Amino acid sequence: MLEHGGNLNDAVAHYGIARRDWLDLSTGINPWPYPVAALPTDAWHRLPEPSGALLEAACACYGANQLLPVAGTQAAIQGLPQVRLREHGMARVVVAAPSYAEHAYRWQQAGHTVAELPYALLESAIADAETDVVLVCNPNNPTGATVPPATLLDWAQQLAARGGWLIVDEAFADTTPHTSVAAMAGVQPGLIVLRSVGKFFGLAGARLGFVAAATSLLEALQEWLGPWSISGPAQQIGTAALRDLAWQTQMRERLLAQGERLSRLLARHAIDSNGSALYQWWPEPAAPALHDWMARQGIWVRLFTRGAGGIRLGLPPDEAGWQRLESALQGWSR
Repeated sequence: MLEHGGNLNDAVAHYGIARRDWLDLSTGINPWPYPVAALPTDAWHRLPEPSGALLEAACACYGANQLLPVAGTQAAIQGLPQVRLREHGMARVVVAAPSYAEHAYRWQQAGHTVAELPYALLESAIADAETDVVLVCNPNNPTGATVPPATLLDWAQQLAARGGWLIVDEAFADTTPHTSVAAMAGVQPGLIVLRSVGKFFGLAGARLGFVAAATSLLEALQEWLGPWSISGPAQQIGTAALRDLAWQTQMRERLLAQGERLSRLLARHAIDSNGSALYQWWPEPAAPALHDWMARQGIWVRLFTRGAGGIRLGLPPDEAGWQRLESALQGWSR
């Protein structure tokens, strides 16, 4: 399997630093998670029936007309290539790069032809009649690049005219809701939008996400995923979080401010970074050495080795974490 952030056990084993002594900045997960209330016993005891309350809360939160709950967007990332294969055969797929590596990997694993292209070349790829599926993270993970909603909808229309799909992964869009096209999924043919509860709400362990798309596609994906794909506790926790608009508003403001703080901190150390409110990324020529240096200070960051290489940092959870990060950056020498 591909390597991902959050693999703190690997850091403990390799560097011999106790788990409690690590500052884990290797993911873009909100370090201040939604406060989970005690759950009723039947959440654990009963088989998880589909929750109308969860769907209502999610549709209201994301502005979507219809959604399919999934066990984290990873479930959809693995399922959509299989659904496409079953219903349309092999596809020529373009994935905007750099990007979350699972996207290209899962389409390749299913047997599709995959090309990874920079954002600047997506327009020409969509105009190519041989392109069947295009996948864009918006905002992008890890670079934070965004594509305007009007452009995305135009791309979806071009692809749909020849039976194609535009898949937009909005896992990090909660802090920039104006960039979302979830409201048009199911209205605009060929448009598929992925949303995640794990990142903004800090509930990655709940394994809950959503897919917005046309009814026929959601039904096909649900059939492929099978029954009971979302646990009862995840449904109840997700419903509460998605309904809590006051918490969402306050957290959005906090994350935007902290994201700016992280960007300014890196700039003070001559690092020209980009990203979102939840992380910063930069192409680092000495990425493996910096990753190792930070790890020896007990700070786990995300190393990217593909292409030119790069480093991604999430937000420290407290002032002590900010001071540790500042100190480590001061001690680093390329």
